[in-house]
Amino acid sequence: MNQTLGGYLKKIRKERKLTLRGIEDKTGISNAYLSQVENGKICKPSPSILFKLAKFYGISYENLMNISGYPVIASDEKTLFFRSSRGLEEITKEEEKELLEYLRFIRLRRSEE
Repeated sequence: MNQTLGGYLKKIRKERKLTLRGIEDKTGISNAYLSQVENGKICKPSPSILFKLAKFYGISYENLMNISGYPVIASDEKTLFFRSSRGLEEITKEEEKELLEYLRFIRLRRSEE
């Protein structure tokens, strides 16, 4: 069964006993917009919105991107990419995780400009 982004986010919000207004206060995403996402009127929010929601809920950003229909690089492909990129042949899993987090930060900052 394919779960919609809105259904998934609504389920998490209800499990955590959160309100749309409460999420708006913490993320800056309007409760009206969040309602449209949860009710399927907006099916593909921007990656920056998905990033904020993933960070707030403590859930996988990649999963939200995937559910929304954005292309996502598989974990083993990320490792291959990093290992084949400009002298990064020997990075640890922890370094890889930090690089990915920093890349997300850069992309979020760029999208907000």
